[in-house]
Amino acid sequence: MMKYNYVIVGAGLAGVVIANKLANHNENKSILIVEKRNHIAGNCYDFVDENGIIIHKYGPHCFHTNKEKVWKYLSQFTEWLPYEHRVLAKIQNNFVPIPFNLTSVRQCFPLIADDLVNKLIAKCGNNNKIAILELINENDKQLKELADFIYENVFLGYTIKQWGMAPLELDKSVTSRIPVFISEDDRYFQDKYQAIPKYGYTKMIEKMLDKNNIEVLLDTDFFDIKDKLQYTDKLYFSGMIDEFYDYCYGQLPYRSLRFDFETLDKPCQSVVQVNYPNDYDYTRITEFIHFYKNKNYTKSVIAKEYPFQYDHSSKEPPYYPIPQKKNAELYKKYKSINNDIVFVGRLGRYSYYNMDQVVAECLSLFDTNSTI
Repeated sequence: MMKYNYVIVGAGLAGVVIANKLANHNENKSILIVEKRNHIAGNCYDFVDENGIIIHKYGPHCFHTNKEKVWKYLSQFTEWLPYEHRVLAKIQNNFVPIPFNLTSVRQCFPLIADDLVNKLIAKCGNNNKIAILELINENDKQLKELADFIYENVFLGYTIKQWGMAPLELDKSVTSRIPVFISEDDRYFQDKYQAIPKYGYTKMIEKMLDKNNIEVLLDTDFFDIKDKLQYTDKLYFSGMIDEFYDYCYGQLPYRSLRFDFETLDKPCQSVVQVNYPNDYDYTRITEFIHFYKNKNYTKSVIAKEYPFQYDHSSKEPPYYPIPQKKNAELYKKYKSINNDIVFVGRLGRYSYYNMDQVVAECLSLFDTNSTI
């Protein structure tokens, strides 16, 4: 029997933040992290390839937050490189900034751009935003034309590929993430803090785990060893909550991703991310060299991203809980089974979290002292 004070399932960002905080609070207590993959860092995992390029194995991770507490906490473990994410989308024959903003309007509607810009500013004010599903109900003919164009050319196709369903089938928390910016600001995020770890997320997480009382067991399925594990204080679980309870109420649905990586002799795009809402089977192409523009590379690496419905027998991990009311209700049934186990992260909470939200949630556990 393996005995520990704390057992944490998952060495992704949620599990590692909890392990680090527990180690600091309880220097004399033992902490075990059980990780199914053969590496730490979860979906944040990155590595340096043979060309010296830092590759994000599970898709682009761009850190952004308005939460000063989260920023200060992570800054203990990494130096940062300022990075402001910019995204282009192929819309008809143009590559336009996404989310749709005033520059996008001028590119796609050159003949009536001034009228549209003036009407958007009059309706919403400068430097504000409006959800596409709100704009689509506009009475003004030109604004309605703009909204329909954005919905059909930017929003609809991407949503169907990403989620396997139409936008109106999803919770409003997803559709509200796609605004129109009444601004020339072409950054994807407007948060106060935007950067990437100077040496990558994996190096940052290695430092978070650099504690004498933290042990990490890689390449190990928790369910294969749970009968051999004993913990005296608490179990933290960042995997799928329905799997933890052996799907006793049925399976929660998830979306997964497949990545096709290609090495190129030269760059093929001007930014890290280009979306393809309507063309091809993939949703986007990530080109990693643009994260580190201060380096000279002799090659470039891209990843084409293909979403698909997660199958519980799949080799690919689940990425996204599917935000629908019926799924939220099923999650609540699972959550009500046992309050002694702490479920965290996207899969444990069945929530579409950004990285900073994961960190903030885990730090909040220690603010209340309710789960230490």
